[in-house]
Amino acid sequence: MNKKIIGILFDLDGTVLNTQKMNIIPLQKLILEELGQELSYDDLIKYCAYPGKQTIKMLGFEDIEKSYEKWVKYVNEFEEGATLYEGFEKVFQSLHGMEIKIGIVSSKMRKQYEIDFIPTGLEKYVLCKVLAEDTPIHKPNPEPLFLGADLLKLNPENIIYIGDTIADQMASKNAGMRFALASWGAIEKLDVEEKFILKEPVDILKLLEEVNK
Repeated sequence: MNKKIIGILFDLDGTVLNTQKMNIIPLQKLILEELGQELSYDDLIKYCAYPGKQTIKMLGFEDIEKSYEKWVKYVNEFEEGATLYEGFEKVFQSLHGMEIKIGIVSSKMRKQYEIDFIPTGLEKYVLCKVLAEDTPIHKPNPEPLFLGADLLKLNPENIIYIGDTIADQMASKNAGMRFALASWGAIEKLDVEEKFILKEPVDILKLLEEVNK
């Protein structure tokens, strides 16, 4: 069975995009306003692994939709928006030149995707995107990754999923895909084989050379 990697699916937040600060500080503001609680930045980092509405629900807000929309408003008003981790322009361009199929599988809502990712100019390399609205269940369930594989017209075993959380790793395992850790965005230590721990985005190109040789 040919297990050569010919496709890569990327998580976005904490993997391709640095969005931690722009999400957490507005969330602190919302929690103080609506729940009357002061939670530290570190207390909230763990919620970066979850879809936005799930985070709002887990934190105990009563009107999920209303509070989520308010959070989105605060995020989009925050001065420091999403930034691309250094090196991804080269990575996407190189993968495209190598005819590696590129896709996005993220828990980000479509509207937020358009705000955060489209300005990077990298969507021209993306052949598919699976966002929060596209599946009824999310990572660590493998359904979003299975959909990504279907859209790329590839078998899961021929894809690497690159992410930064335990949910990303579990979804990959459940989907039968190899997983590579974007350590620059990871907030928790994961048990990952050394060669699949990426120190910087350009390591993706080195990993491909190694697994495909």
